[in-house]
Amino acid sequence: MAQRNTWQRERVREELADARGFVSAQTLHAALRDANTGIGLATVYRALAGLAASGDADSLQSPEGEALYRACTTTGHHHHLICRQCGLTVEIAATDVEQWAQRTAAQHGFRDAEHVVDIFGLCADCAAAAEA
Repeated sequence: MAQRNTWQRERVREELADARGFVSAQTLHAALRDANTGIGLATVYRALAGLAASGDADSLQSPEGEALYRACTTTGHHHHLICRQCGLTVEIAATDVEQWAQRTAAQHGFRDAEHVVDIFGLCADCAAAAEA
């Protein structure tokens, strides 16, 4: 079922596009609250889920288990390098991972395998700042 394109969903989309890297629904809601939009947290969650389902947002789980979102700039399956410090996100191709996932699934009799791979670390700027 297609989701209606309400002004609230559009405002969530705009706020997400302005965010640097991946953000939580709570962080996005706080920014919307500070802007006096009147958009509730439940609406933010629904809008983000709809944007992720339609491919307009990437969604992943942080190492702490929190759902994070960001405006999607690439269509189709892809992976990310994500800085734990500043949130910088780089979309990457991972041909070796794709081949490994399909091969591993086939070895165990699985078909139509899907996977999620995101790499968390420190970007060059944050690593340099940590060493200073």
